[in-house]
Amino acid sequence: MKIKHDYNLLSLNTFGISAKCNTLIEYNTPDELLSVIGQSPVLHIGGGSNLLFLDDYKGTILHSRITTIEELEDCRLRVGAGVIWDELVDYTIQHNMYGLENLSLIPGEVGASAVQNIGAYGSEAKDFIVEVDCMNLVSGERRIFSNEECRYGYRQSIFKTDEYKGKWAVLYVTYQLYDTFTPRLDYGGIRVELERKGIGTDTLTAQQLRDIVIEIRHSKLPDPKVLGNAGSFFMNPVVSREKYEELAQQYTHMPHYDVDAEHVKIPAGWMIEQCGWKGRSLGKAAVHDRQALVLVNLGGASGEDILKLCNAVRADVNKRFGIDIHPEVNFI
Repeated sequence: MKIKHDYNLLSLNTFGISAKCNTLIEYNTPDELLSVIGQSPVLHIGGGSNLLFLDDYKGTILHSRITTIEELEDCRLRVGAGVIWDELVDYTIQHNMYGLENLSLIPGEVGASAVQNIGAYGSEAKDFIVEVDCMNLVSGERRIFSNEECRYGYRQSIFKTDEYKGKWAVLYVTYQLYDTFTPRLDYGGIRVELERKGIGTDTLTAQQLRDIVIEIRHSKLPDPKVLGNAGSFFMNPVVSREKYEELAQQYTHMPHYDVDAEHVKIPAGWMIEQCGWKGRSLGKAAVHDRQALVLVNLGGASGEDILKLCNAVRADVNKRFGIDIHPEVNFI
């Protein structure tokens, strides 16, 4: 276990925001976490890929360094919350376990996958999570949440509700994978890339699909090591079909995805771009020039600078489309 005081969190948030905490505790086992339960105030973080620090955190920050990967029966893996997510995806392919390929290169750690229900290119973490082993940060109680108990939805879980948020630390996540590779190709231009590369769907391998997903993400999303960002800053709004049809009369080429008979998902990035924000900056913060869903730190931006840009973008989208887009990023 490592304990550091007056610690600058620059390396623990992908936005590259300079903010300090009173104390940082990095633990390697559940027993080590249990030994420090009772700190107050306390914040448990992962890789910081979904956080925006608006100020210094005047309390204790906990960070998991549990990095074990245990192979169970029937193609299941029990994975420590501190494992880097993309390293897990790579591990599964190297060990002939399939399903996570479309989730390649998503930043963050395994614990966050269970909290945020990360997703991309037609796949979501909830599709593979069996159970989540957690510890209560107040009482030290150990509890295993089943997939059903996690109440997963689009970028949602029970761990993001008022009743549970910030009160439970993820220790391990158990995933159900498959011993047969069945690719999901109908999202995000994957088929276009396959055709461009001359790769047939009948010969496609899991590694090739992973490589293509990584190439697509690199082409659209900035590297946080170069340009601070938290990936997709906003969630894609789900609206009523009535609202969608009203907008579709005005915007005939508006992209959309059917959720069910009554709801439609509209890409937030497309609406932001229609409002003229793509590539625009506001002080030291900007909307990325290749993906309008991403807000970036141009260098030296504060959390307040990012928040100011966020609010300006939201206001313009609401004014033009009558839709309120919500941040996926957590403000601290």
